[in-house]
Amino acid sequence: MSNVIIIAGGRVIDPASGVDGVRTVLLRDGKVAEVAERVAQVPGATVIDAAGRWVTPGFIDLHVHLREPGQEYKETVATGARAAVAGGFTSIVCMPNTTPVNDTLAVTELILARAAAAGLARVYPCGCISKGSKGEELAEYGELKAGGCVALSDDGKPVMSSALMRRALEYAQAFKLPLTVHEEDLALVGKGVMHEGASSTRLGLKGIPGQAEEVMVLRDIALAELTGGRLHIAHASSAGTVRAVREAKRRGLPVTAEVTPHHLSLTDEDVAASGYSTDFKMSPPLRSRADVAACVEGLADGTLDCIATDHAPHSPVEKEVEFDAALNGIVGLETAFPVCLALVKAGQLTERRLIEALTSSPARAFGLPGGRLAPGDPADLAILDPGAEWLCSAGSLHSKSTNSPWKKRRLTGRCTHAIVGGRLVHEGGKET
Repeated sequence: MSNVIIIAGGRVIDPASGVDGVRTVLLRDGKVAEVAERVAQVPGATVIDAAGRWVTPGFIDLHVHLREPGQEYKETVATGARAAVAGGFTSIVCMPNTTPVNDTLAVTELILARAAAAGLARVYPCGCISKGSKGEELAEYGELKAGGCVALSDDGKPVMSSALMRRALEYAQAFKLPLTVHEEDLALVGKGVMHEGASSTRLGLKGIPGQAEEVMVLRDIALAELTGGRLHIAHASSAGTVRAVREAKRRGLPVTAEVTPHHLSLTDEDVAASGYSTDFKMSPPLRSRADVAACVEGLADGTLDCIATDHAPHSPVEKEVEFDAALNGIVGLETAFPVCLALVKAGQLTERRLIEALTSSPARAFGLPGGRLAPGDPADLAILDPGAEWLCSAGSLHSKSTNSPWKKRRLTGRCTHAIVGGRLVHEGGKET
């Protein structure tokens, strides 16, 4: 294959470069060479006709569970990377709650080796905040950073000790690593399995108040102020969290936040409407309409920096059980764009802000390459058909697991091509 790719006739939307219009993009030797209304023809170049479609920087997801090592029956690095490029994500940050957890150089190196062998999306490992994710003793941040980790998290588990969280924020500064935190006060969560409200009462399910998230968010913002450490709030879901992050940013604190497509579009009422479907069970839980509205507003005004999927594959054995017993989480890499595009069509989000929240904003939050299409940038791109209608089904998903609340629903918007490092890795439903 030629080392030159020309993408012609598409609408280039690149918020970081201020470009929004029909352009031709020239990629050479794994880099963006030119973005212009016209470019000179290159003999032997691969030409992709993008007329009627959007051409954007490749999406970047700061929150993905790849399950390898130890839980390969749910997902592997390769299958997760395949799902990523099918959804337009050319870079993904994988959470450390594998088996064993990623608190050592050996696990980090294994993940990177599997990603290199797959040759699809760029995979950036996230290391543990604490050894074994037990919340008792700090992991070796220097070793994790040297091995290739780009952030630290005990995702799936909150850091309950304020003293340990303070030390983590201080220690991580030396290695310029952000802490991406799962915010739950376990005492307030108790045995809750969904959002506390009228729906949980009607369903007879134990509830989790939004304040279980908010008190931890407020604590960690206070500790970020104390230490100057970089704090990233994972999967923000409540109005109170949005208010707290907005105030922290107003005061200039080093705080960023992400929000998932499901917390922007589904509510606790959907749990009831689904008939206890465990595809609507996740952590944090789906919250009220008011919380969803606050999250959408927070994303639109930049309080919530970016969209992250929290892609969490599980097998039928773990999902096709009673709601109380089911594991939390859904797959989301392949449905993120159409689900969030619906917010644009509803007038709640601009096209520019949607693409920014999927590209340059996450790149900036974690200091990752990509997220922009200026000359010299990595040739990581997505070509999107905003009008493509498709049925979300087990057969249409590339992930090894199919636990999605959008199964059997028709969605609009799909990635038709993904390019990573100047290589076409996904085209029209197939990998190359």
